[in-house]
Amino acid sequence: MPLDGNARVPWVVKYGGNAMGDPATRRAFAAALAALAAQQGPGVVVHGGGPYIQAGLDEARIESSFEGGRRVTGDDAIGIVENVLSVLGKHLAGEIGDAVALTGRDARVLEAEVADPALGRVGRITAVRTELLVGLAALGMVPVLACLAVDEAGAPLNVNADDVAGAVAGALAAPVAFLTNVPGVLDDPSDPTTLVRELREDDVRARIADGRIAGGMIPKVESALNALAWGAPEALIADGRAPDRLRDALSGRQGTRFLR
Repeated sequence: MPLDGNARVPWVVKYGGNAMGDPATRRAFAAALAALAAQQGPGVVVHGGGPYIQAGLDEARIESSFEGGRRVTGDDAIGIVENVLSVLGKHLAGEIGDAVALTGRDARVLEAEVADPALGRVGRITAVRTELLVGLAALGMVPVLACLAVDEAGAPLNVNADDVAGAVAGALAAPVAFLTNVPGVLDDPSDPTTLVRELREDDVRARIADGRIAGGMIPKVESALNALAWGAPEALIADGRAPDRLRDALSGRQGTRFLR
């Protein structure tokens, strides 16, 4: 279902590399995205590809390391990162059907600056050119956007996929769902029945301070808060292991919703 001339892109979904590892699950997720686009209009899919990138680096015998959760990406690695993400995006777009795979090179849709020289070719988003994304959606196509941006000179930068999704959602003023392998924020991390349905920034900061949000959940909630800061009207953290519940995640019927 194409958007009309005055419509906004209605949703952004961040799809993690780990969830793309199983071909059957990936195909089911692609079918769910196609159904969502038919029902609500095309949104934007932002994808990572960590396991595939690691496999590519291993094959090239390039050593890989992480600093603060970010992959150190040297000049010898960035070409492999770009190739892997480009091919992965093509596969996902083909499985969705009416979709187009993009990276930041395409019409400079994602622009970034070097985040930290110690990390090499790792970037921080500085601008999102929304015209291409909105134009494709208006044609009934789902933009499938890899987490690769370009710097001022047009050279590629590896960017955290959560950061890309938040920045894109902010630029489009669209809600964003971060799909992960947990139901959302839990009052008791060992009890999935203690899901917190809605949080604001003050609540999040209090829960981090008292330890109810800890470990790997901290970067997830920080990504949600960053999306709000960039201009997204709301952000969600939801379980991406059940593709048939994607619409429930975007409507807030599952997962944790973050509001300004």
